[in-house]
Amino acid sequence: MKALLEFGPIIAFFAGYVLLKDRSFAIAGAEYSGFLVVTAAFIPLMIASTAAIWALTGRLSPMQIVTLVLVVVFGGLSVWLQDERLFKMKPTAIYLIFAAILGFGLARGESYLKLVLGEALPMKAEGWMILTKRMTGFFILLAIANEGIWRSFSTETWVSFKTFGLPIALFAFLMTQGKLFEAQALPKDDASKDAGN
Repeated sequence: MKALLEFGPIIAFFAGYVLLKDRSFAIAGAEYSGFLVVTAAFIPLMIASTAAIWALTGRLSPMQIVTLVLVVVFGGLSVWLQDERLFKMKPTAIYLIFAAILGFGLARGESYLKLVLGEALPMKAEGWMILTKRMTGFFILLAIANEGIWRSFSTETWVSFKTFGLPIALFAFLMTQGKLFEAQALPKDDASKDAGN
């Protein structure tokens, strides 16, 4: 259910774009492209989805909160200014913010990833620092990729990249970290103690 709430709005955005990409709409005397209409619909859908996750689980991750805020800000500005480029910049902003937060933690000798994922993925402190460094670099690469794609290719290509390419890239990155997870995994006794702290 949680996965459906998280990915449902993204799939709905993609489906809406496919249906409306070649249409334009006159609303309150202004002309809006199908992309902007779908973006306008995506904002309340994302708010409702995040609220449902909170009601279901009783908590929201920092990533979910930051993503929601940026969807509202960049999406709202795109619709208001009728400039789809602003919404296309949203993933870039999200990934750079996450990279900056993780980088700040690294500068302080801490892994903020452990605070978020520590219970689900028990690892030694060294493992968390390695993963955090890699994740920071990965987020920077995603930001660069997003900028390159929306600036160099069609809106249709960017929507496909955002809907499918980014999640696949994240999944592939995590799969390549298997050896790290295995090498740095806490023994079962230590993992249970760590979870209790």
